[in-house]
Parts: sequence; structure tokens; C-alpha cells
Amino acid sequence: MAMVEIDGVRKRYEGGFEALRGVDLAIEEGEILALLGPNGAGKTTLISAICGITLPTEGTIRVGGNDVVADYRAARDLVGLVPQEVNLEPFEKVINTVRFSRGLFGKPKNEALIEDVLRKLSLWDKRDNAIRELSGGMKRRVLIAKALAHEPRVLFLDEPTAGVDVELRRDMWEVVADLKRQGVTIILTTHYIEEAEAIADRVGVINKGQILLVEEKAALMRRMGEKELRIELGTPLDAVPEALEGFGLEVSGGDLVYRYDSHAERTGIGRLMAAVAGAGLVVRDVATVQKSLEDIFVGLVARQEDAA
Repeated sequence: MAMVEIDGVRKRYEGGFEALRGVDLAIEEGEILALLGPNGAGKTTLISAICGITLPTEGTIRVGGNDVVADYRAARDLVGLVPQEVNLEPFEKVINTVRFSRGLFGKPKNEALIEDVLRKLSLWDKRDNAIRELSGGMKRRVLIAKALAHEPRVLFLDEPTAGVDVELRRDMWEVVADLKRQGVTIILTTHYIEEAEAIADRVGVINKGQILLVEEKAALMRRMGEKELRIELGTPLDAVPEALEGFGLEVSGGDLVYRYDSHAERTGIGRLMAAVAGAGLVVRDVATVQKSLEDIFVGLVARQEDAA
């Protein structure tokens, strides 16, 4: 059974706007799912629905087999949320803020666990500081500590490293890696696509309230792994020579650019290079570039926009 099950979920607001349009998604225990999408795509609305902050208009959501509406408390006990917005009591001490979050979930005192969480997030030395004395990055760390205080089995990270320092990002991903080893399910929304590429097991793309794709990262990169062959010439070009027009080439910075499927039985590269030599062009260098996750993401969103 999946740890998070989302079936036919829609969220419709007064006035008719649909933030979620029939979302189906299953997230397995212990996996890291990166949810990518532009601003307004529905990422935060989906997380809010899973966490019980907003109620879906249609469909069902289960966390650990518990319906987030009918079995709200059981479902919510399993969930930790690091929101985008920093909303903390400014005059409270760091350690008390984290202790309070654990108490809200009815968990018994566990000072060893609180210390461990604060140390991993480099907050232990700041434990007796008031929140208002902290920098923006440190406040973000406190949000993460609060989310971990009640030992959740599912952790949502909603743009957790947006606008924060590189050191926090490094600490954050170390904590995420440790949680994954403990079997915690992690759902990450981010604009830093390189982070998703580095740590996610699967990648989902959402836009206009619809899931466009959910796939294992490695399989996605293979399946949509378009490569680009860049041919640097002795004499830079302004346009594709007439003799090479049948190859679908482009000219970029004076170089010839050829895009191909690296998994195809025939890439056409041999025929192209023979045609380049036959056209009397002198080749200075040849380089290939693998399509990135960002390229794939942008392409999927663009295709949905074109189809709309």
C-alpha cells in the first residue's frame, strides 16, 4: 500500500476557479518525490489538501491508509510540513518553539530527540535565542525542526530552500538523506530543479492543477533523453547551408546544432558528418550535451500551454 494515495482530487473555489483538476497520485513509503511546477501550478494547494489545511471539493486522500477528512487526526499525526511562509512567535525561544510543536501532537517529552534535531540543523547553539534574534535562514531551520519534532512518517517540504543560504541547503539535504534511510516519505516542491535532479527518486510535473507526468528520475532522463550535437566549424555560419537543409539543423553562435534521440537505433550522426564534409565545411570540434531535467520540465509545460 502506498503511504500517500490521491484519487480524483479536485479543488474548486467560489467563482469557479479550479486549483486542482482531477489529481491521481500514489507515493510510496520511503521515497523522495520532487513535485515541479511553475508558480500557480497547484503545488501548494495539493500539499495543503494532503495535510488537511484545505478540503478537497472532490476525490479522496489517504495518508498511511487514513482518510484526511474522515480520519483527520490519524492522518495528520503522520505528517510534517515545512511551509513556504515563515510564521513563528518572535519572542519565544527556539527550543521551546520546537518542544511546543511536539506537544501539539500529544507526543511525550523527548529532550534527546529535540537536541538531535536542533544539532542536525545547526540550531543547538541558538536554542535559547528568541526567534526574533535569528536571521531569515535560521528561522527557516526552525520551521524544519518544528516539522520534525513529532517524528512524522511523511514530510512535506514546500519550497524549503527558496532564498536561503547554501549552507542551509547542504544541511537540509543531509537531514533529508538521513530521514530517507529511516523510511520517511518525503515530498519536495522546488524551483531549484538541480536539487530535484540530485536527490529525488521520482519526479512529478504539475501545471494548471493537473499532473502531467510522474516517473522515476532515471527512467525519465532516459526516455526523454534528447541529446544535442554541436559542431564547431573553422568558419562560423550565419545560416544552414542548402546542402544540409534536410537534417533539421540550427545555427547557434556560428555553430551547427543537431538534436537527436540518443536511444534511437539510428541517430543520423554518421550521415550528417559525411554531409558536412561533402559540403566542404571544416570541423574544428564536436560536442554533445544531454538534455537536463529543466529542459524536460519546460518542454512538458510548454506542450500543455500549446494544447490549451
